[in-house]
Amino acid sequence: MLRLYIIGVCILIIAIIANMIVGYLGVSTWYNFGPQFFAKGFSAVKEAGFINCLWLFILYPLTLSLGYILGDKLHSLL
Repeated sequence: MLRLYIIGVCILIIAIIANMIVGYLGVSTWYNFGPQFFAKGFSAVKEAGFINCLWLFILYPLTLSLGYILGDKLHSLL
């Protein structure tokens, strides 16, 4: 149970940092994209543009997986 908690906290920290960085760079986050998607449907994906979609659907999940790896490594050190 402690392992899951540590991994979850690491993913959360990585997500917060990643959202702050991309928000500063002007790239769309799920906080911006989510409401548009639910209001407009799949046309919001087309309107978001390539860079935003690349971040949201490929790079962001990969970034969060780094949080998992970090949390797992941290737990194994304890």
